[in-house]
Amino acid sequence: MSFSEAKVEDESLDSAQPGADGLDAIPVSCATRRERFLNACRCRPLDHPPVWLMRQAGRVLPEYRDLKRKYSFLELVRTPELAAEVTLQPIQRFGFDAAIVFSDILVVPEALGQGYSFREQGGIQMDFTLKSSKDIDRLDPTGLRERLDYIAQSLCLIRQELQDQTALIGFAGSPWTLANFMLEGGSVREFTRARQLFYSERATFERLMEVLTEAVTIALRLQLESGADAIQIFDSLGGLLSEDTFQAASGRWIQRIIEKLASSAPCIVFSKGAHNNWDCLVETGAQVLSVDWTVNLARVRRQLPPNMGVQGNLDPTLLETKPEIVSRETERILTEMRGHTGHIFNLGHGVPPTAKLENIEALVQTIRSFK
Repeated sequence: MSFSEAKVEDESLDSAQPGADGLDAIPVSCATRRERFLNACRCRPLDHPPVWLMRQAGRVLPEYRDLKRKYSFLELVRTPELAAEVTLQPIQRFGFDAAIVFSDILVVPEALGQGYSFREQGGIQMDFTLKSSKDIDRLDPTGLRERLDYIAQSLCLIRQELQDQTALIGFAGSPWTLANFMLEGGSVREFTRARQLFYSERATFERLMEVLTEAVTIALRLQLESGADAIQIFDSLGGLLSEDTFQAASGRWIQRIIEKLASSAPCIVFSKGAHNNWDCLVETGAQVLSVDWTVNLARVRRQLPPNMGVQGNLDPTLLETKPEIVSRETERILTEMRGHTGHIFNLGHGVPPTAKLENIEALVQTIRSFK
């Protein structure tokens, strides 16, 4: 189905619903932050959007830095009690509408047998590099649920603390993004090997993507079963692909994951930089499209089916400036999105490590006071 066809179909489904465009609907009353988040995912009209931030847990918080003096990042991720504590820290400090489990996209390759660590000079180092079909054979999807059980335990602990008051998000990296790290052997200045494999050895590329698609599906299903209200797929390197290759190299695999999950829980897809591929992203079946800061969010929203939400998209760099600047730019986005349903306020990427706490506070307060 083409993007235009999908939009016509969605409009026909929603045309009988008053306020489908958000302009004449009465805002839904939300008793909890969790309800506000889930109502936004379902494109129900709200007085103001819910807010959470990618990378809201972690390095920007002094309470997290205190833990980092005692434990490594991997210890925090792999220890359910610690992962739960880190996940809850930004909720306790800022009162976000959603928490996202403290983890890493590379836990899936690790569970397949390709572990990772952090280089002393910075960046990711995989335990080995996928260089051939034999290396792909080393990836073992059997027992994946058991090897990722610590994430399930983390989610259960977080859910107990949040109860029904705050939404809980699980996540995973997209097969395309994971493949890039696995084929390069870690983080690099320029990712090229996945594209080379895609062009030169399509059968081998697709074999790897089949393994990763199944693994990501298992990981996300496990998180939904363990208390997650929604999931987000991070296609962080989607922007490396051309308009002509995006669907075959990334979009179709995300679509397959969402189809395999067959879940009523909302799925958010964040494909950074994939601006020429709105059609493909709509066809993934995601309920919400997360958008980076380089495009106008209201313009993107107008191009999407009315029952598909948008998330974003404040420039993360603004959190390194001043509260009055953050408030001004936050209000600009809110004003531009007024009348549009299905908006979840977020950044256009993750919280930078040098973000100022007073700027995050200004962002949240501006949203909560917006009318």
